[in-house]
Amino acid sequence: VLQKGLKENFADAQVSVVDCPDLTKEPFNFPAKGICGKPRIADVGGVPYLIPLVQKEKVYDLNTVAKDIELPGAFILGAGAVSSKVLGINAELIPIVQTKSEKKPAVNASYVAQINPADKGCLLEKYSSKYTDCEFGLLANLYASEGQPGKVIEVKANGRTGELNFVSCLRQTLEKHYGEKPVGMGGTFIIQKGKAKIHVMPPEFSACPLNTDEDVNNWLKFFEMKAPLICQPVIVSRDPGFDLRVEHTHCFSHHGEGGHYHHDTSPDSVQYLGYFQPAELLFRIDRPQETHLVGRD
Repeated sequence: VLQKGLKENFADAQVSVVDCPDLTKEPFNFPAKGICGKPRIADVGGVPYLIPLVQKEKVYDLNTVAKDIELPGAFILGAGAVSSKVLGINAELIPIVQTKSEKKPAVNASYVAQINPADKGCLLEKYSSKYTDCEFGLLANLYASEGQPGKVIEVKANGRTGELNFVSCLRQTLEKHYGEKPVGMGGTFIIQKGKAKIHVMPPEFSACPLNTDEDVNNWLKFFEMKAPLICQPVIVSRDPGFDLRVEHTHCFSHHGEGGHYHHDTSPDSVQYLGYFQPAELLFRIDRPQETHLVGRD
């Protein structure tokens, strides 16, 4: 299904089932070997807690989320916002956490992408270089598993010929094929060659209400960032009525760039390599009572 859909949007695409590579090795350096074992997705909070105006009291903990999704000690990947209570500012969180279990403390290998106060560029830092907690704020889309090795879906796609970004292509392909039945996936992919459009939220929350996508885009800071970028996508083919964010991807690198992935900007030369696992369960945590569809891309 995925290969057929990707071939409509990329010059070359190959999808196969392989053994998950050891994710503790370069370029990932994750605290877990794989993305297998009781795979599940959690959508926590939501964009309505950020816009039109921020609700700073919305703070969560990945160790608590692991218990809420009935997988204490889970290995969690995904995309979210930092806890402004911890950092004192707003920033992008690239969560990569082996949550705590009865036997072991948590290992937080997350990254934070923020606007550098010195030059207004992107400042990417390891979370653990400054903080010891596993908190996040406002919203997150998370893929969780036991972090085990096992069989995964390997996706290779080169040379984008269509309009859709890599993640949207995967999601819309699933939606087209499975229709009403929601199919969720998570994992990691690398933009091996090329460049991508990435945003980083500014350090100050907007004092004026952000009521439209145009307002949001004027508030966000956009950058063109270069490969290799290691990305953490969470995808649900369609919302079964839980007010989900159906796709959300954050990325980091070893050259100081990272943030929220939009699309590649070098369609001819871009190369994607990804490892995905379909999720068995979906958890919706702290769903906003008042909602809207602004700022969801």
